[in-house]
Amino acid sequence: MKIVCVGRNYVEHIEELNNEIPTEPVYFIKPQSAITNEIHYQEDLHYEGEICFLIGNPIKVGVGLDLTKRALQSRLKEKGLPWERAKAFKGSALFSDFVSVKNFEGLRIELFKNGTLVQSGDVDLMIYKPAFLMQDIDAIFGLEEGDILMTGTPKGVGKVDRNDTFEAKLWQGDTLLIQKIWRVV
Repeated sequence: MKIVCVGRNYVEHIEELNNEIPTEPVYFIKPQSAITNEIHYQEDLHYEGEICFLIGNPIKVGVGLDLTKRALQSRLKEKGLPWERAKAFKGSALFSDFVSVKNFEGLRIELFKNGTLVQSGDVDLMIYKPAFLMQDIDAIFGLEEGDILMTGTPKGVGKVDRNDTFEAKLWQGDTLLIQKIWRVV
């Protein structure tokens, strides 16, 4: 089981972090030890809400948080080094339950921090859409039942503070598919 993450997949998020728009998908992998049910406070920890897919038959959809040690990521990027120490550490991935959907059209994530909407984005805003990502990732790394795809984050990422509460909602059109709450401990 692995978690394949897509970096730089929303133009407005790329701009908010002053990154370049990629000419091909940016991928990194998180190990199974990254999965947790609680956010453990650490200094300079940032949240990134994402639409996620659980690979299987059928493919299911959910929401997740990709936690990032932002200062460390910036230092690694400046040196041209891999990001894993900042992105794939133990406890850096949280997920809701996953549900079946007939298609990937109209999927939208909303992330609230302490009751305030901080992120909102749908598949139409993605540079690389879910079906393409699954095909491309399968050709490169292989995708197996139980793998998770994190499709990138819309603009609005930010700092995790002590005692924060995050609420993620996944919509398909006007239908609420998933609602998940995480608290910082």
